[in-house]
Amino acid sequence: MYELTFLMYDKYMSWFLKIGKQWVLIVLIALLFFMVLGLNSSIADLFRLGSQRDEMQSRIENLESTRSVLETEIAYANSEKAVEEWARTFGHMILPGDEMIIPLPPSDVTPEINYMATPTPQMNENWQIWWELLFGE
Repeated sequence: MYELTFLMYDKYMSWFLKIGKQWVLIVLIALLFFMVLGLNSSIADLFRLGSQRDEMQSRIENLESTRSVLETEIAYANSEKAVEEWARTFGHMILPGDEMIIPLPPSDVTPEINYMATPTPQMNENWQIWWELLFGE
C-alpha cells in the first residue's frame, strides 16, 4: 500500500511540477508584458516632457532678451540725453544761449498749380456697340 501511494504521489507530483512550471512561465511572461507596458509609458512621458522642456527654454530665452531690451530702453528714458531730445524735438524748447530759428516761406511766391486735363469718354452709337459685340474688330 505504501508503494502504491508513493507511486501515485510520484505520478501526481510529476504532473503537478509539469503544470506548475507552465504556470510559472505564464506568470513570468505576463509580468514581463506589464513591465514592458510600463516602460513604454515611461518613455512616452520622457519624450513629452523633453519637448516641453525645450519649448520652455526657448520661451525663457525670448523673455530674457525682451527683458534686456526693455531695461535698455528704461535706462535711456531715464537719462539726461532722452529728456533733452524730447524737449528739443517734441516740446519745441531751447536751452539758454540757443537761438531758435523758425523757417518761414517766402511771401511773394505763389505756388504754380498744374491741372491735368480729364479725358472725355468717347460716345458710341448703339449700333456701333452691338456691331463690335457681335463681330469684333
